[in-house]
Amino acid sequence: MARESTAPPWLTEGLRPRAAPIPWAAVVRASVALAAPLAVGTATGRPGYGALVSMGALSGVIGDTADAYRMRVFTIAVPQLFGALGMLCGTLVFGTGWTAVATVTAVALVSGMISSIGAVASVSGLLLLLNAVVGAGLPLPSPWWLPPALLLLGGLVVLALTLLAWPLRVGVPERAVVAGTYRSVAGLLEAAGAAEYDARRRELTQSLNQSYDLLLARRARRHGRSPTLARLLAQLNAAVPVVEATAAAHLRPPEYGPLPAEYPAAVHALADAVERGRTGAPPPLDLPVPAGPSTRALVQAIEHAATVAYEAEPDPYATADRLGRPAGIEVRARRAARALLLSGTSWRYGLRLALCIGLAQVLVSVIAVPRSYWVALTVTFVMKPDFGSVFSRAVLRALGTAAGLLIAMPVLAEVPHGWWDVPVMAALATLIPALSAKGYAFQTAAITPVILLLSDLLNHQGFHLVLPRLYDSLIGCGISLLAGYLLWPESWRTRVLDRLADAVQDTASYVSLAFTTAPGRDEPARARYRRRLYRDLSAVRSEFQRALTEPPPVGARAQAWWPVVIAVERIVDATTATRVRIEHGAPVPAPAEVAVVTRELADLAEALRTGEPLPQAAPDILAPHCALARLHHEVHAARAVVAPAP
Repeated sequence: MARESTAPPWLTEGLRPRAAPIPWAAVVRASVALAAPLAVGTATGRPGYGALVSMGALSGVIGDTADAYRMRVFTIAVPQLFGALGMLCGTLVFGTGWTAVATVTAVALVSGMISSIGAVASVSGLLLLLNAVVGAGLPLPSPWWLPPALLLLGGLVVLALTLLAWPLRVGVPERAVVAGTYRSVAGLLEAAGAAEYDARRRELTQSLNQSYDLLLARRARRHGRSPTLARLLAQLNAAVPVVEATAAAHLRPPEYGPLPAEYPAAVHALADAVERGRTGAPPPLDLPVPAGPSTRALVQAIEHAATVAYEAEPDPYATADRLGRPAGIEVRARRAARALLLSGTSWRYGLRLALCIGLAQVLVSVIAVPRSYWVALTVTFVMKPDFGSVFSRAVLRALGTAAGLLIAMPVLAEVPHGWWDVPVMAALATLIPALSAKGYAFQTAAITPVILLLSDLLNHQGFHLVLPRLYDSLIGCGISLLAGYLLWPESWRTRVLDRLADAVQDTASYVSLAFTTAPGRDEPARARYRRRLYRDLSAVRSEFQRALTEPPPVGARAQAWWPVVIAVERIVDATTATRVRIEHGAPVPAPAEVAVVTRELADLAEALRTGEPLPQAAPDILAPHCALARLHHEVHAARAVVAPAP
């Protein structure tokens, strides 16, 4: 019987739409922000000006990903400034031949290095390069300052529309995200002792990352002066002991039975209180009598969280702060600059992107390709560092562009320029936020017809834009595959295995910190270390998931190492659970036991980093019923993946 053929996982995963609700507010905002400038441009007889403003609005729509309004000012405005700078660089070298090639390539190097810093920097780097490519490839209105100014105006339109509801919803997004973290904690409690616990823990890690990022972004400047912010931070801090106690409850002996439903129900009630901003005396908690150290820790943590959740004015400078204050803006700026200039990852990605853009610019300079800027635009989108696998992005970009062209063909062929452009743009713009959350290919399909319509308003090629844009996209995807993927076969190890090795080494340090201090000592320090470690592991998991979508051999290598990622997460959980049990009466491990576990983790980290054989560990060096028996079992499971038994 013939074997049934199936599509490769790296393709099916990218083409499978993610389950995400339609952001209706963003849909309406995108429709107005992109269509209104065209209406003004048409009414004033300057459709090209309107197209440039809409192009800036498109950049703002793409960058509008934050929840809190204060963060939206930052995430929209900063990338727009970089986009305007890119447009300025491009327009100044338009029509200068090889000077333009060299300038855009240099911008690509800077863009790539900037993109490795963080999320906002990534969008800023993207817009810097995209607009430099557009400015160098399209004849834009004079004088030289006008196109950047029009782009900035478009970004301001999006920002103004975004902030319209701010006076009516002050603090609502922040409360909602913290309440969402409490609900994730409740979900983790419901999964304690069950198979879905690991998946719920990963969801909780993402929720904690989002909450801390949202609140700490403002904290250095406003800590102690904003009662609302201080209260939300206190509530978020109070959830951390519940998370730690949940890890202990998950690993408690089976003779205790399943965790009573009253525990997650109490945390769900706290989530509602946080979201509604309730204050006063907390209602009485109807929690079962604790049975063992794990549930004693859980009851104590939930009672503490209830007290903090209803407290109207917590002390912003409380000594029990489990986060520590972040560095000031100036210090963080210096750290970012140092990471930008001295990081091997930053230079490596910048050089890869510059090589691909340089090849694209040289190719279209040597070979007559009409409106050749689309080749470099394709390379820019495909090589974006946080969009996923380069290989799968190249394929999905080609498929998404083809789908977008199918949408654009009837528009460019049948819709006359003028007032008809306004309702058409209003309709096409709604697709961008609606489809972007579904996946990269869907986002590409939504953005392509919008860019084509705006380009047509600037160069008036009409239906003749369609097929050249498809050819240009295929050329750009091919350049990305050759120069950005196949020429860098070892990039997988530096991107994934080295980060995993660092996480394992940090786990060894966490084990040492957890068990070399007496009960009740250094609790905030351990909480901060654990939070950072889970964030790093979340980033490692994301890198592995991207690698899993790549074709062999990279995908196969990632599949082989994937169990180590899962094992390290369980080691951190087991460490936290054991420490919680010690804090509530369980035996304290001997220093020799701690030394054995930390040494085995350090050996594992070195083997991952160097590829050398893992030193043999004595399987019975610790007694079966010692304090760290469960933790040692998880360490052996991780080591078994690297050095399987003969």
